[in-house]
Amino acid sequence: MPISDHQLIEAWKQVLTLSRLEAGQTVTLLTSAATHAQTLSCALIATQSMGAIVNRLDLPPVNGAKAFSRDSLAYLGTTPLTGNHAAIAALKESDLVLDLMTLLFSPEQHGILKSGTKILLAVEPPEVLARLVPTAGDRARVLAAARKIAAAREMRVTSPAGTSLTCPLGEFPPTAEYGFVDEPGRWDHWPSGFALTYPNDGTARGTIVIDRGDILLPQKRYVSEPIVLSVEGGYATKIEGGVDAALLRDYMETFADPEGYAISHIGWGLQPRARWSTLGLYDREATIGMDARAFEGNFLFSLGPNNEGGGSRTTACHIDIPLRGCTVRLDDDVVVRDGRVLEPSPSHI
Repeated sequence: MPISDHQLIEAWKQVLTLSRLEAGQTVTLLTSAATHAQTLSCALIATQSMGAIVNRLDLPPVNGAKAFSRDSLAYLGTTPLTGNHAAIAALKESDLVLDLMTLLFSPEQHGILKSGTKILLAVEPPEVLARLVPTAGDRARVLAAARKIAAAREMRVTSPAGTSLTCPLGEFPPTAEYGFVDEPGRWDHWPSGFALTYPNDGTARGTIVIDRGDILLPQKRYVSEPIVLSVEGGYATKIEGGVDAALLRDYMETFADPEGYAISHIGWGLQPRARWSTLGLYDREATIGMDARAFEGNFLFSLGPNNEGGGSRTTACHIDIPLRGCTVRLDDDVVVRDGRVLEPSPSHI
């Protein structure tokens, strides 16, 4: 059901307040042809009402002829900022960039963040944004999980379906996504709610079983029969199963890039207001599937690049896959058991 402009403006104000937006700061809204009109108009009203100096930078789309999906995360090649020095300079001069376009996995984004500019991505439909407005409690919970990741040297994941994956840790820091940007140089995504990291390069090993009801993104579909991934030396070396496996193999082959098969980020969902079932209620082209990525207790792993976590691997192919019913261990500490998050004690939050 659509939401009113008033509701979305209030949601924006909550997120901007959590992001410590102050009167007199410069906010640039980064937009493209796919930007949702209501999200944009309400963001403009919210930022101006809070006393910000507001700009809009609208850039033409790229990669359309190369991508096999309209999803903004389906092809991670060049961005509208590639070689666009004037646009990059404008964003670096901003205190806050509201990314209503999707600038992920790009060197330009890293450069902007290093200048101290904050970037908040928000590209889900307005009703999803309003339902999943982040809170200070989300931040505390996600940061507690990130601290556990930082202290661990191994993540092990098992499931009744047959998953048995071992990922040595320590080479890359944890990433905490809680939905707002409250520090200079911070990137986040509204909505979100999960903690993740990347396995040490070339070390992940074992078996991943994508079971019935698990989700493939950007395909945005529930798997109807198991897909079995054999993982050796940090890469998925085999993708076996029936039609779903064949569809996944065919999609990945279109990129003609072996780096697309690498195990990318690994972590678990911590957002109780996100739901596994929601993906089936939206048009595929209307959402990028953040409910699926963030719902509480999922084990979220991905294939493809690790440059967002500080690595050097880049590839246009990026696939996120949330699994249900898994048990996740950090060293000997169980953090998710059979798809249910085990809460830390209040003294550790």
